[in-house]
Amino acid sequence: MKLKGLFLALSAVMAVNMAAAAEPITDEAEVKDYLAPYKLGRPILAPSGESGTFDRLAVDHARLFRHRGRIYMMYIGFDGVGYQTALASTADMLHWTKHGVVFARGQSKNGWDMNGRAISCFLQENDLYGSRELIEKDGKYWLMYHAYPGKGYESGGAANGLAWTTDEKLLAWHCLDKPVFEKGADPSSWDGAGLYSVWVVPRDGTYWLYYNGKSNPSWPWKEQVGVAFAEDDSLTKWRRYGRNPVCTVGQVGWDRNFTCGQGVMWDARRSRWMRYFCGLGGGPGAQEGVAVSPDGLNWRSYARPVVPVGKPGEIDSIHAHKGAAIWHDGKLWLVYCAVRPLKDEAERAKFKTGNWNEYRCLTLARSVPFTAAEIESLK
Repeated sequence: MKLKGLFLALSAVMAVNMAAAAEPITDEAEVKDYLAPYKLGRPILAPSGESGTFDRLAVDHARLFRHRGRIYMMYIGFDGVGYQTALASTADMLHWTKHGVVFARGQSKNGWDMNGRAISCFLQENDLYGSRELIEKDGKYWLMYHAYPGKGYESGGAANGLAWTTDEKLLAWHCLDKPVFEKGADPSSWDGAGLYSVWVVPRDGTYWLYYNGKSNPSWPWKEQVGVAFAEDDSLTKWRRYGRNPVCTVGQVGWDRNFTCGQGVMWDARRSRWMRYFCGLGGGPGAQEGVAVSPDGLNWRSYARPVVPVGKPGEIDSIHAHKGAAIWHDGKLWLVYCAVRPLKDEAERAKFKTGNWNEYRCLTLARSVPFTAAEIESLK
């Protein structure tokens, strides 16, 4: 395990003007390569509304990768009890084949993840314009997942676990018994109330882990992003960066409460790091943003959402967030979670339960318009 790149980065950060790094980007040309202004406006994966299914109430939180040249997505479903993770694949990003639930409730006897396992990230090639293929380490494929201790929607402070497989179909995974990355030790710290998902970046012979921390167990709280560094090659031992959080709320006005999500990728064309993130607070709802960094530690956010909340009646009129990007067929594609109110009695009969009163699905935005033929093919 080489730590040379880590120490170089930590030394370099001392020379960066932190005040300048916090200034938002106002020139669209600086981020034009990451924009996906054209929305599909309909689901590519939708909740089932059927009792007993893992995705009865919602589908959410996509993670994209390639395996043996084919594009795959792991995503989570919510049934009112907790998250479960499923697998799907595609040849064209529009039409998806479901391969079933990968992490079903009841697989674990461990208290920390027995209520459901939600995909966080994969060990994969990390260039935005690269292959995005899974990386084999020690003859295995690896992923990290997060789990909440209580039943219900994201109930309690989550921790992150590690799983591996040798199954080329990517359906049979083996999970370690204990979490490998947990909330901050100080309950009053910015990440002391719990975590959400994480994102592992292979870099300079080691690994960086970006994570989403929660500041308070009950609302209102803030969600911000920190980074940790691998202490060895096991993916189980991590040391937090001393100047966390590296992505802080309040840079752009519509991110006063949340600047979360850690989809950090290398942009080989512009020799810099970039990340999509979810901003919330000071705007109409959760919206997808983009930020860039020269070193992975000092980030500047673009002032405007790259996927804004939609108009009333549109598929994403409440939230447009949790984006997952991939470069395919000469286009930038962004799978994101769209949320709108339930629209009629038929939907309320299928989805309304307790405080749950929304339609939550996965949809697409991309860098070029969708054609009439593409839209027609989805009807």
